[in-house]
Amino acid sequence: MFDRAILIVLDSCGIGSMPDAAEFGDDEPADTLGHIDRERPLCVPNLARLGLGNIKPFPHLRAAERPAGAYGMAALASPGKDTTTGHWEMAGIILDRPFPIYPNGFPADVIESFEQAIGRKVLGNVPASGTEIIKELGAEHVRTARPIVYTSADSVFQIAAHEDVIPLAELYRICQIARRLLDGRHRVGRVIARPFTGSEGHFTRTRNRHDYAVPPPQGTLLDRLQQRGVFTCGVGKIYDIFCGRGLDRHLPIGNNADGMEKTLEAMAGQPSGLIFTNLVDFDMLYGHRNDVEGYARAIEEFDAYLERLLAALRPGDLLLLTADHGCDPTTRSTDHTREYAPVLAAGPRVRPGVPLGLRRSLADLGQTVAENFAMHVDAGESFLDDLLL
Repeated sequence: MFDRAILIVLDSCGIGSMPDAAEFGDDEPADTLGHIDRERPLCVPNLARLGLGNIKPFPHLRAAERPAGAYGMAALASPGKDTTTGHWEMAGIILDRPFPIYPNGFPADVIESFEQAIGRKVLGNVPASGTEIIKELGAEHVRTARPIVYTSADSVFQIAAHEDVIPLAELYRICQIARRLLDGRHRVGRVIARPFTGSEGHFTRTRNRHDYAVPPPQGTLLDRLQQRGVFTCGVGKIYDIFCGRGLDRHLPIGNNADGMEKTLEAMAGQPSGLIFTNLVDFDMLYGHRNDVEGYARAIEEFDAYLERLLAALRPGDLLLLTADHGCDPTTRSTDHTREYAPVLAAGPRVRPGVPLGLRRSLADLGQTVAENFAMHVDAGESFLDDLLL
């Protein structure tokens, strides 16, 4: 039906609060894309042409009279609002329980076991913004060589260290130790290495972040495509989210622009299969820092790249754009928000202007890709038939 699917996740670009958002700690109604457009009107002609403004009313972004793509939005059926949960669901895995979170920091026995295993005491052990925690504790870390441990409203165990104090290889090693220790009821979604450089008052996080995710259950979309002999390529942190499993090729990236260049590179080199891309800057650099202007610019920069990507589509290509959760930069919180995800589909063989409606799960995207390659995953309802001309 389609020779190739290109699935791009605009990390945290949610499109409105889900009804159960308050149960996940959202104190204010969230609408990442809508509220950004309210505060700072978006100029995204390519996303608008595909039908972004047709999914729901926006303050300034107008609906296209004749959308060039199919459009809708998807709920998150799993309990949670984090990267791992969202991406796993896209790949056909719906969780029955959320990953654990630690609003008061990790229990003493967890920290003591970690300290004993790495041979160092730690600093922090509090929920915090990554940029703020290194501002607060960075100098003490440099003086004592004690790694900074912190978490957030998400299921993460983050370890920050100065690259000149704890070299990258050592930081990655202690993250691997944390990953092994955090199991059972403390099985967090991700352990994250957060290296930084600079001097007091001028500490800056580097691009050498590395995520250590919980291995996904067997039978993801990537597993099944690979078993069937369908080529799979992960761009960005897809490799980390799925622990490298089910991927024939992995292209690491430095930022969103690099992610789009690598996606175009993958498209030029492989005519069939699945290219699965995550663009993390929206979330990491802007959502968590409540930077509305930065987030808006990032969306507009993606939109400019989208023009090149649309021009590079081959006759048998299916392009799918979505998100994994929200991270509304206009709310008081700097945490993820539980939101619906936009769904846009385009390609030379995609029927334009098709409303896909409200999908019950992000797994519908994975099931659509699976059906296209004559297989299925364990969750989701395909909308492949709605797309075909």
